[in-house]
Amino acid sequence: MFDIRDDDLTGEAVRRLLALHLAGMTANSPPKNSFALDLSGLRAPGVTVWSVWDGDALAGIGALKALGEGAGELKSMRTDPAHLRKGVARALLEHIIGVARGRGTRRLSLETGSGAAFEPALALYRQRGFVNGAPFADYRASEFNQFLHLEL
Repeated sequence: MFDIRDDDLTGEAVRRLLALHLAGMTANSPPKNSFALDLSGLRAPGVTVWSVWDGDALAGIGALKALGEGAGELKSMRTDPAHLRKGVARALLEHIIGVARGRGTRRLSLETGSGAAFEPALALYRQRGFVNGAPFADYRASEFNQFLHLEL
């Protein structure tokens, strides 16, 4: 069982995992096609961040960004490499969906890339019921990015 906590982004382990996430998004995305939030973006109003703990070890991070009018965006989902394939992302995704529902969110969306690096996350989202759809918020479609939505 994992401990999922609201996170203030001050812990060194969380900052390291966020840096790993940003580096991975940049390395696996064409220039100007990575929309991962950095530390300041995750601290913006309307963004809630959670960390997932397995005992004393950080296992993952994820965030929910309120978009207004009953919409929310899933952001910065990343599992620590030492905790892959243990159910961390699935547990965090269920937590975020539950919080979003509790806040009255009617549609949860996400933007992600294409290619092998993105396939494990895409498989998880699709298994949970997310479907490909149109761009949302300020995103624009490209050959690289894709948009998934879950009606709550």
